[in-house]
Order: sequence, then structure tokens, then C-alpha cells
Amino acid sequence: MGLVVGQALFHPLPMTSFSKNILWAIVTLIAISLIFSAALTPTKQPEKLSLNQVAEKINAGEVAELRVNGENLTLKLSNGTEAVAQKEAEASLTETLSNLGVDPKALQKVAVSVEAESGLRFWLGILIPTLLPIIVIGIIFWIMFRQAKTGVNQAFSFGRSNIRLSTGGKEKVTFKDVAGLKEAKEELVEIVDFLKNPKKFTDLGAKIPRGVLLMGPPGTGKTLIARAVAGESNVPFFSISASEFVEMFVGVGASRTRDAFAIAKRASPAILFIDEIDAVGRQRGAGMGGGNDEREQTLNQILVEMDGFDRDTRVIVLAATNRPDVLDPALLRPGRFDRRVILDLPDLADREAILRIHAGGKTLGSPMDFRKIAVRTPGFSGADLANLMNEGAIFAARRNRKAVAEEDFLEAIEKVMLGPERKSRVISPKEKEITAYHEGGHALVSASLTGSDPVHKVSIISRGFVGGYTLKLPNEEQHLRTKQQFLNDLAMMLGGFMAERLVFKDVSTGASNDIKEATALARRLVTKYGMSELGPMTFGKTDEMIFLGREMVTERDYSEKVAAKIDDEVRSFIDRAYKTAERVLTDNRKILQKIADVLIEKETLEGDEFYKILKPFKLKLTAA
Repeated sequence: MGLVVGQALFHPLPMTSFSKNILWAIVTLIAISLIFSAALTPTKQPEKLSLNQVAEKINAGEVAELRVNGENLTLKLSNGTEAVAQKEAEASLTETLSNLGVDPKALQKVAVSVEAESGLRFWLGILIPTLLPIIVIGIIFWIMFRQAKTGVNQAFSFGRSNIRLSTGGKEKVTFKDVAGLKEAKEELVEIVDFLKNPKKFTDLGAKIPRGVLLMGPPGTGKTLIARAVAGESNVPFFSISASEFVEMFVGVGASRTRDAFAIAKRASPAILFIDEIDAVGRQRGAGMGGGNDEREQTLNQILVEMDGFDRDTRVIVLAATNRPDVLDPALLRPGRFDRRVILDLPDLADREAILRIHAGGKTLGSPMDFRKIAVRTPGFSGADLANLMNEGAIFAARRNRKAVAEEDFLEAIEKVMLGPERKSRVISPKEKEITAYHEGGHALVSASLTGSDPVHKVSIISRGFVGGYTLKLPNEEQHLRTKQQFLNDLAMMLGGFMAERLVFKDVSTGASNDIKEATALARRLVTKYGMSELGPMTFGKTDEMIFLGREMVTERDYSEKVAAKIDDEVRSFIDRAYKTAERVLTDNRKILQKIADVLIEKETLEGDEFYKILKPFKLKLTAA
């Protein structure tokens, strides 16, 4: 494919569950009190009178009606207003009024009525002050005992593994749902067959494999194919992440490892899947803290458990990792993970099949050319292709379409590779012209060189961090690249720089990334691939240090004299590419201008449109 273009912080301890429960209890108590207070309190407060005032008003004939409700007195005055008063609890109303000097004749003129006290108010008045504190205290004690019981249960289950049993269900995955990976599926089909029909193998003296290690780059389908094994096999499938074994307390990881293997053995025949095993399986002695840390103890327990399998125990351990280079050698020796299944990035045919699988469930418009989409996605993993199909559906929905079109998926490819279009970025006509000649130079040089990959798209629309791009891709899958192909790439990378220099007699910062990539490629040709005049030799020893994270360290294993020769060879490759780009663009100046004019007008050229521009000029191919 060709495309031109820390530390953990200390946090304060959170509030405990007990404190939260106390807080909620207090808030609830206050809320209940406010509700009852609002319910029992009238909205409009009447005037409060003393008994002496009540006696005076009765004698003065100002009281029309008097209602008695327990100790509460409600007076309806002659002017229509109401007033309230409180009598003594021990004495009757008539006795109290007589003691206060109320004239019996005046009292006879008042309509006196006695009301039965409300049962709800009566009982609430008794129960709330008495029972509510008892209830709140009881809830607090119940919460305290519940927390203590939970802590005891956690203490006893702390060493148990959080292993999950897969039952398939509605989202059951089988090998038919996994495109490509033929060799990997053959290996795993054999494992499933062994668990289903062990007698066929044991009769011939074959022993059950202990472990199968799934290795491959991220997104290639290691977890997916493990789920397919679960779907294909009619045996229990237990899964756990390796990071779940490790805790801050020493010995917990080893205890959980024993528990996970014990559960799998009891369910034999069964499959135990450990995802991202490099979390605990890294090479011992490569980090700080000696050899007695929690991670290494967990690894030791895994090694012991895999050695401890009985011959009759039909339990197979599947493990997945994208870093097999950092695994401990003891984990990979025969008798443990002695079967290693490699999952590569999908090739052209596999990518097409994966696209068809992920197209299921999507409403597609006209007949889709999945081959064309697959050609534009070299280096994409299965996860990348799934994301691509989803992005295409999102594009169609955003445009209010009833079905997803092919152009939606093609645009989604560019979004996944480079980022979304930056339509809000406004550039001046001069910058647009420079970008058009720059990208036109890339495309024209690539189309002019013998054996170069065809150009699929040229665009001056800004995406992500690039102002424009030229997309050139091979028509078929390539696993090897020749020196001539690298020379073509170098010339193509410098095509934009050369176009600016020829047309504007100046260069811009737009070519900085091209120059950087070209220099790095030229140095690899000399120091890594042995394609220079220095002969088939490599220079510099590159090691990956895993002591404190991942770090690439290059050791110079050559003299200063050789270093000068390496620099001369790198300069020679760059000069050769520079002259090739200059020759092509000088001889085809009219074609370059035509490409730039169309780009300024249309901003984007698809591959067929680009080659349609070249056809009248009868472009002659040349060697780099």
C-alpha cells in the first residue's frame, strides 16, 4: 500500500458504603418529617387566642360558633374570621369557661359542637414520635450487619476466579462466521473433534494437547475464533482475562488460577480460554522487584496447573496474545502451549469474504463490488473492516438514504485511514493551487514508472492532518517487494516536492512528511534490506527493551567510516529518486498542468478519471 501525504496519580479514598447509607438514612428522615409537617399544617394560619381572650369574646357576643376537638378549640367569630385556642387537658370546656367568668347566658348564644378527634391524626401523633426513631436506628443496624456479612463473604471468596461459562445463546458464533484463517480453523476444528470424539485419537495412541496459543496482530480475530470454538464444541467453554488473575495482594492470583483450573477439570471435557495471556505470561526476570512478585507467582501457578493435568483429563487451554515475543519460554515448551496458531492480517480474498460477512444485516443499494473495496484496504484487520462497514452505514444514514451505497464504503475507507473531511478548513486559492500541483506530481510520477502500483485516487480535500493525498494500491496481494518497487516509491514520494519546485520555483512545508518518509525508506534499503552498493549486509542491531515498558534501542555495530558510507548510500538513493521525479515531470509538464487544473476544479479524482486524463497524452513509461 502506498499513501503520500504515564504515570498513575494518587486519588483520595472514596466515601465508604456505610457512610453513604448513614447519609441516606438522615436525608430520608428529614424528608419524611417535612412531608408530614406539610400535610398536618394548614395552609392559612388562623389567629391564636388565649383562654382569657376566648372568655372576653364570648361575653362580648363576638363568637358565633365554637367547635371542640380534643384540647383544640376552633372559634368562628361574628365577622366571619376564624380563631383557634387550646384548653386544659384535665378540665372540661364548660368548667374552664366558668372559671374564667363567662356569663352562662352569653355562652348559650354560642353554637357549641364537639367533634371526634381524627383517628389518623391521633395515631400519627402517637406513633411518629415513638416509632420513627426506633425504625431509623433499626435500619442503621441492619445496614451495618449487612455490610459486615458482605465483607466476610468477600474474604472467603477473594481467592476465587471470576470465570465465565459461555452458553452461546442468540449470538452464537461458529466457524462459518469467521472468514479466512483456513489453517487456524483446521487446527481448532481438530481440537473440537478431539473433545467430541476422543476415542478416535486415543485408539491410535495420540495424547490430548494441553494448550493452544492464538497469536496475531490486534484485530485479526483471536477472540472471535475462540468464540467460534465455543459455538462449535458441545462442551463447556470457560473464559477469563489474564488480568483478572492479578491482584495487589500476594497469592491471590495463584489462588484464582487454581480455582479456574479446578472448575474446568470438574466440567471435563471442557475448554478454558485465557485472553491476553501476556498480562501474566511475560518473561520472568525482565522487570523490577526480583522474581517474587504477584505476576510471576501467578505465572508459576499456570505452569504447574498445565503440568498437573491428568492424562485422562480432557481440558484444553486456549490462550490469545498479540505479543508472543515477550512470553516466558517455559510457557511455550512442549507439554504446555505446544500448539501455536498464527492469525495473519487477511489477504485480498479474505478481506472480500470478511466484508461480505459484515454486510449482513445492512440494507445495501445497488449490487456492491466488494472486490473493489477489498483492493483499497490492504493492511486492514478484521476489526478494521467491521469498523469500515459500520462507518459506511453511518454515512448513508447521515445522508438520509434508504440503502447504503458503494461510495459510502469508499468514503469510509478514507475516514478510517486519514480521518474525516475538514470541510471547515478554508484555504486560499494560492494554497489550493500549490496542493493541486503537489498531489498531481505524486500521481503523475507514480503513473509514469514501470512496475509502480496504480493510482486509485487523488484528492486535495483536507483530511485529518493532511492537506491532500494520493492513494496508490496494488491490484493483488504482495508479500515481497523488490528494489525496483522501492525506487519507484522513493521517486513518487519526491514527486510533490519536485512539482512545486518546477512550477513555483519554490518549495513549501507540505513536502516535509514526504521527505521524512523517503529518507527513512532509503536508510532501510541500506541498513536493513542490503540493497545498496555496500552489499548484502545489515547495519545496526535493534533490540526491543521490555524492562520499563516498550522501547526500541539501536546499537551501532559499525565504525565511523562505515557510517559515512551508509550516509553516502542514503544520499545516492535520494538523489536518484530526485532526478527521476525531475525527468518525469519536466518531460510531461503539460500533463501535470492538466491534472492540477482538474483537481482545482473538482478537488477529487478517482482512478478511472485520472487515467482518462492521461490517455490523450499517450504517456510513456520509464524506469526509476
